[in-house]
Amino acid sequence: MTDHRSPDARFRTSLLEENDGPATNPTDNRTMGEIIASRFSRRGFLKGSLAVSAIAATVSPLALVSADNARAAEGSAFSFDELEAGIDDKHHVAPGYDADVLLRWGDPLFADSPEFDPTKQSAEAQLKQFGYNNDYVGYIPIDGSAEHGLLVVNHEYTNSHLMFPGIVKIVDKDGKKALEVAPLSKEQVDVEMAAHGGTIVEIRKDGGKWQVVRDGKLNRRISSNTEMALSGPVAGHDRLKTSADPSGTKVIGTLNNCAGGVTPWGTYVMAEENIHGYFSGELPADHKEAANYKRLGIPEGAYEWGAHYDRFDLAKEPNEANRFGWIVEVDVNDPTSTPRKRTAMGRFKHEGAESIVAKDGRVVFYLGDDERFDYVYKFATKGTFNPNDRAANMNLLDDGTLHVAKFAEDGSVEWLPIVFGQGPLTAENGFADQADVLIETRRAADLLGATKMDRPEDIQPNAGNGKVYVMLTNNSKRKAEQVDAANPRAENAFGHIIEIVEDGGDFTATKGKWEVLLKCGDPSVAEVGATFSTATTANGWFGMPDNCAVDSAGRLWVATDGQGPKATGRTDGLWAVDTEGSARATSKLFFRVPIGAEMCGPLFAPDDQTAFVAVQHPGDGGEDWEPFGRPSYYEDLSTRWPDFKPDMPVRPSVVAITKQGGGKIAV
Repeated sequence: MTDHRSPDARFRTSLLEENDGPATNPTDNRTMGEIIASRFSRRGFLKGSLAVSAIAATVSPLALVSADNARAAEGSAFSFDELEAGIDDKHHVAPGYDADVLLRWGDPLFADSPEFDPTKQSAEAQLKQFGYNNDYVGYIPIDGSAEHGLLVVNHEYTNSHLMFPGIVKIVDKDGKKALEVAPLSKEQVDVEMAAHGGTIVEIRKDGGKWQVVRDGKLNRRISSNTEMALSGPVAGHDRLKTSADPSGTKVIGTLNNCAGGVTPWGTYVMAEENIHGYFSGELPADHKEAANYKRLGIPEGAYEWGAHYDRFDLAKEPNEANRFGWIVEVDVNDPTSTPRKRTAMGRFKHEGAESIVAKDGRVVFYLGDDERFDYVYKFATKGTFNPNDRAANMNLLDDGTLHVAKFAEDGSVEWLPIVFGQGPLTAENGFADQADVLIETRRAADLLGATKMDRPEDIQPNAGNGKVYVMLTNNSKRKAEQVDAANPRAENAFGHIIEIVEDGGDFTATKGKWEVLLKCGDPSVAEVGATFSTATTANGWFGMPDNCAVDSAGRLWVATDGQGPKATGRTDGLWAVDTEGSARATSKLFFRVPIGAEMCGPLFAPDDQTAFVAVQHPGDGGEDWEPFGRPSYYEDLSTRWPDFKPDMPVRPSVVAITKQGGGKIAV
């Protein structure tokens, strides 16, 4: 079946997060695959325990870590009976745990919110209801409580074919069945715009179960129409001025908020990712922004917003796209506050903004640019965190240094400062000031020679052991000539995880060491080259690492995006991954999502007695989703999770996982 608007068999908004189009990185900078291959081809010359561990990660799965399965299992930091991998229309959690749906798309958030009615959707109603495609989940305690706080949730994007009745029809075309997808009305586009953004909602644990506090005084919806301020070095720059905002300091809305973060001072950080899909129209080839936009894949036109709003049509507002692709900070303590786009943190397809306080009090944020052959970044504030004065921290993100990673084959990593006037970041290369450098962060990183990565996603610092975990989802575009026998990961379909140790355990350091913690995929298939420990069961391996979390015990949890019948024979889910000792590289399945869904979040409450996870785009998929063998859309869904009612569509939802009888997760 074919969508008449696209040669691809699936719906265009579903493709946004896959980023499987032509690579936009034009440089000949070395790829991570080439560096890994070179490093391990000379592994006999490497010295030190980090190098030895890296070498171990390249050997056969049958020899990895230990030949003694029992020894590895006994050394695991996790205690739970593993869930069985599989595919069906429901969610599943490990035995002994409850997984309760806490918030669904359309659920009321305020005392005066209307109940959800999928046949009578409106922007006005959606702005008072939980948004669509929940991704990042954060928790901010109220009065220090692990059982009463604010849940903050990003709403990354919308799938109109799953949201609205009557959008999709099956028609006969030249004797074959084809999809006919109707254009959206302005009213439906308005609903989409309202369903984007984020939710801030008070929640409370009562009798061991979490509940939404609908009259919470801090409850708030943020959308694609929420007024925001630009702050930092780019604010007011000519390249951000539009007819609606000649000052270049005020933006309407935020787009495609994927992973995010909560700052040490208790604000909510939203990361704008795949902004390219919202813009349509064309710039002249000689327009001053043409090369800048090409590097970001703008315009892609997956959404129809430009047909109704001039600001999403580049031919009418050529500067508008420069106002997106930033990190947005929200003061959750004031529901009337203006969110701020913190431009000092760079402009690219942001995946996450997890932070940690360094030894000297500065705050470091780790940032992934979610596209094949793009880069890993970190931002270090100039000022220091004051734990006793929240107000003193509120503008820390406007001043600091953004760095990009360059990985070397000797196991070292260098963080290169992205600063105007340093190295190639000069007027000779088209940069007039730091604002230009930040608007074109990708091009600046290109010129610095950063390492081209296999789709950087979530990046988590671990305060417990001083390490940093980088999720690299996959890279189907890596060519065979970029690797060798020591690194058989051409067309890297399953991704891998890199572990970084900063010099001296200092997260602000500009140098460190790296190694591959895990190459993902089915270890029983030799040519895949996966490196899970031999204690990992047939249920325990995974592919496509995406989001991750480090709980208060310092343990790593990995969520996946992109598994399915043809890719792995299992749905996405949440895996517990050992990173230390004899059990290192052992993985166990804890939770899995229904068919078509992606696993987002995850988040652990401060007491580790709840794991919040976000089930995104359940029921999405097309002809590749066997045994269903057909596209899934509103009238003909592959699942009706979580309500399983004939009059209800699929509803992306946040799920709260707790241990039956109480207690910490996996302990």
